[in-house]
Order: sequence, then C-alpha cells, then structure tokens
Amino acid sequence: MPPNAASFSTTQTVSVHARSVSYLKAGEGPLVLLVHGMAGTAHNWDPVIEPLALHNTVVAPDFPGHGNSDPGGGDYSLGSLASGLRDLMVALGHDRATLVGHSLGGGVALQFAYQFPEMVERLVLVSSGGLGPEVGAILRAAALPGADLFIRATAGPGSAAGGWLTGALGKVGLRPNIDLAEVGRAYASLADADRRKAFLSTLHAVVDTDGQRVAALDRLYLAEALPTLIIWGERDPIIPVAHGRAAHAQLPGSRLEVFPDAGHIPQLESPGRFAAVLQRFLDETDPAAFDSTEWRARLGGG
Repeated sequence: MPPNAASFSTTQTVSVHARSVSYLKAGEGPLVLLVHGMAGTAHNWDPVIEPLALHNTVVAPDFPGHGNSDPGGGDYSLGSLASGLRDLMVALGHDRATLVGHSLGGGVALQFAYQFPEMVERLVLVSSGGLGPEVGAILRAAALPGADLFIRATAGPGSAAGGWLTGALGKVGLRPNIDLAEVGRAYASLADADRRKAFLSTLHAVVDTDGQRVAALDRLYLAEALPTLIIWGERDPIIPVAHGRAAHAQLPGSRLEVFPDAGHIPQLESPGRFAAVLQRFLDETDPAAFDSTEWRARLGGG
C-alpha cells in the first residue's frame, strides 16, 4: 500500500492506567485526533475518517465509559478527560496532534490546549461546548434531579417512551434527520448502567439546569497563535452557532465555516464538505511551534 493511501479504520485497544481504551485508527502521517461529544462514540466520525486518512494518521478514541472503553475512575471533568487524551497519545507514541473536538469534545480540546499547549499543532472546534452558557433544553433537562431514574426507565430501545421522546425532541428543534437519529441512538445506549453513569457524570461536570457551567472565553487569548478552525451548523439546536461566531471574533486569526443546512453534527450531515474543509485547513496551515517564553508572557499579560 502506498504510504499516503487510506485504509478502512480498525478498532484497536490499549491499556492506560490498567483500563482498556478503545479507538479507531486509519492512515499514516501527522496525527489528527478526533474527539467525540456527549454520549457519543468514535463512530460519530465514521464518514470522515477514510478521506482524512489519505494524508494523516487518524485516531478517534472512545471516552471512558463510552463506546467500548472501560469506565473511568469516577472523574469525568474536562481536565480529567483532557489528561486521558494526553495519556492515550503518549501510549500510542505521539508527541503532538491536531485536535478536532465535537460538542463536549470541543470543550475537552480547549482544555487540552490549555493544559498541554506543547502537544497541540492545531485546534478544530466543531459545534463546540465551552464557549458560552446557552445549551439545548434536552441537556438541561437531563441535568435535573431524578433524571437518572427517568433515563433508566425509558432508555431501552424497545421502551414505550420512544415515540414520546421523538415528539419531544422535535419540539425543541431537532429535525427528523441525522441529529435526531444520533440523539436517539445515544439515548438508547444509556440503558447500560455503566454508560448511563458515565454520561450523567460527564454531563453534571459541564451542564446544569441553567446551561453550560464551564467556559473558555476568558482564556481564548491563549490560542491566538494556534491555527484554529471553527465549524458549525447554522441550524444547530443544541449549541447555538452564535457561540462559534463569537469565538471567531475573539480569535482574529481563526477560520470560521458555517454549514447552512447542517445541525449539531456537521461531520455526519455533510461529511464530504466537512472532510474537504478540514483537509484544506491542514494543508494551508503550519503546525504551531510552542514557545514557553511566549506562553509565560501571554499568561502574565492576559
């Protein structure tokens, strides 16, 4: 196989801190790390892995307690999830990566860039969390007291609540397309006790009934020298596209791509355009060169 030819992704596992971490891998070249969102899995990136693997090593991990990865140790904060990505990279022999984070994964990518700036070559935020308080009603509802009992009773694929849930999701703006199908799949997966616990622990770390609890807005200035691409769906019902536009305004060197007909998951709704936009960004930008002196000066003058 030629060195730049893509192969279909394979599911692999590696032991990190005596826990199994599952990930998809394809291709050869600079590392592109694809980070999924709330209640998602590595398979949220399936349609774009192969085209990206033509020129890159693509790794898409499952967060702890998600997909096929073992549950974590109980800490599902952004800092812990970012540290887990760092440990995975080290275990796989990679020093640096372009981080591509969707939804919750965007918030984790932002946290990673803050904690481990020397390991980040570029940053790509896709319908990203962590850029403002507003979030869809469905996640605020899941943060309510007693939501665990409701989810436990209704999450099974054969649950009689399925029709009700579909109607409720439609009322909060989710269209009967990939957005709705993916939310339905993620919700059904919460019938598993370990996945439900991981979901709720992760959710409570970042969302409460008032919206998102954490924001990177006061630290975005630290990413000014980092090549940054922001991708959003104009019709996103979960996290408003206004968050992407505001982040782009705070990062004058960033690129903003808004997909007019996409919702919350543009990599699934418009995979061809998504892969093309991302690969063009990779081709047209140089990896960031970390300078500890500049980083200290930026922190001191922020």
